[in-house]
Amino acid sequence: MANKILMPKLSPTMEEGQIARWLKAEGDEIEANETILEVDTDKATMEMTSLEAGTLLKILVPGGENAKLGQTIGIIGAKGEDFSALLSQNGEGEKGRKGEEEKKPETDTETPKVVETPKAETSKAETPKTENQKPTTDNGRIIVSPIAARMASENGIDLKTVSGSGPNGRIIKRDIEAAMSESQSPKTQDQKPTFQSATVVGASAFREENTSKMRQVIASRLAESIGPIPTFYLTVEIEMDNAVNLRKQINGALSEEEKISINDIIVKVAAMSLVKHPFVNASYQDKTIRFYEQADIGVAVAVEEGLITPVVRGANLKGFAEISREVKELAKRAKERKLQPEEYTGATFSISNLGMFGIKEFTAIINPPEAAIIAVGGATPSAVVREGEVVVRNMMSVTMSCDHRVVDGATGAKFLQTFKQLLENPVLMLV
Repeated sequence: MANKILMPKLSPTMEEGQIARWLKAEGDEIEANETILEVDTDKATMEMTSLEAGTLLKILVPGGENAKLGQTIGIIGAKGEDFSALLSQNGEGEKGRKGEEEKKPETDTETPKVVETPKAETSKAETPKTENQKPTTDNGRIIVSPIAARMASENGIDLKTVSGSGPNGRIIKRDIEAAMSESQSPKTQDQKPTFQSATVVGASAFREENTSKMRQVIASRLAESIGPIPTFYLTVEIEMDNAVNLRKQINGALSEEEKISINDIIVKVAAMSLVKHPFVNASYQDKTIRFYEQADIGVAVAVEEGLITPVVRGANLKGFAEISREVKELAKRAKERKLQPEEYTGATFSISNLGMFGIKEFTAIINPPEAAIIAVGGATPSAVVREGEVVVRNMMSVTMSCDHRVVDGATGAKFLQTFKQLLENPVLMLV
């Protein structure tokens, strides 16, 4: 008997999912508990398995499109089975039975379906290759997958000069790779430079990409944070020379793979400071304030489609090397979009560090329901006065964003005092 394949709830905050790619094509046989597609949720790409064996009779939501929780995304059943009744229940009717032939062409206002992951381009269920076509355009739009668009931008390739080999002439990853290979081919001695006019006529062409689920949730949560949460900011300058020396001493006894970073030390110091200042390690719960017994630190990691904060659980109980190993593993899996929901939700406090990008000072937006987040800048040599003399020290700026419903000004200031004291005198962590 044919059954519907429904979009499941794959993460605690998921309201809808975006089909990253189907691993099976219509007509393929499926075994029970076999992975049939990948779904982009708000923070990760999750695998969806079939609960039963059968044949994939119909794909109702193709790759790149969104589906609400509980929405029918496909039909599974016996090969050749009539599933028209299920399509009628799903609002598909004759359109579903007649399939692709009845689809209307894209209109000028229709957003092109361009989401395509690297794996999808080599998937068994991928649309068969066609002869390269000039990229389909519609009122100045070029149909291109996000990864191809990024590759073209990073390598200075004009998408107008690229022929697309994807469906309807869509430009995909392999087309950009081919263009890169051509541009890197050695020129013959007979070739002479050519010059073209820089005159631009008419409005600029543009491209559009489907918004990923991660970017949608980031936008929603940041709007939720910056609006109703009364936020204030505290900034402190911290002398980092002793922390830098501590890192050198620790790394001297570790292998290359085990070496710790300054950020690992910051995570540990923040965790120890939170234990001493429980109102900072808390969250506002409308009629109550929730105090957490351990410091679960969210460490912001930049990924292709936005920002994700893997959580180091009980960081106050862990050593530098253990924190370092955990952060490296979580960051690696975050960039591969393989984190499980429990690995990026439920932090009690967060750290965002942009020092490695040359940023000296910035403010970060609180990740609800946490009460605070610290924004860490880079440590740079600066002239400071110590005991009446001008000396050079490595100074680092840290700005804390505080939810005033939980953290008062004095409370936040005392937390930063402790945080500063431990970083400037790491030996005090042993007391």
